[in-house]
Amino acid sequence: MLSDLLMWNKIGRIVMLLAKRLRISPERAFDLFYTSETNKRLHDSTTLLYTFGDMYIVEDVVRELQK
Repeated sequence: MLSDLLMWNKIGRIVMLLAKRLRISPERAFDLFYTSETNKRLHDSTTLLYTFGDMYIVEDVVRELQK
């Protein structure tokens, strides 16, 4: 599992990419991400989602929002 600092950095990058991808404010992207199932999976060390690239995780959130 990533250290807390590395996880926070990764989440920050994901949120900013999500904001750009959806053309929304970073604050709204942060809210969307933190209430997503993808975020729960990111923090679950058994899924290993934290090893995936930031854009992959962003697209996972977008797919989740489209459902």
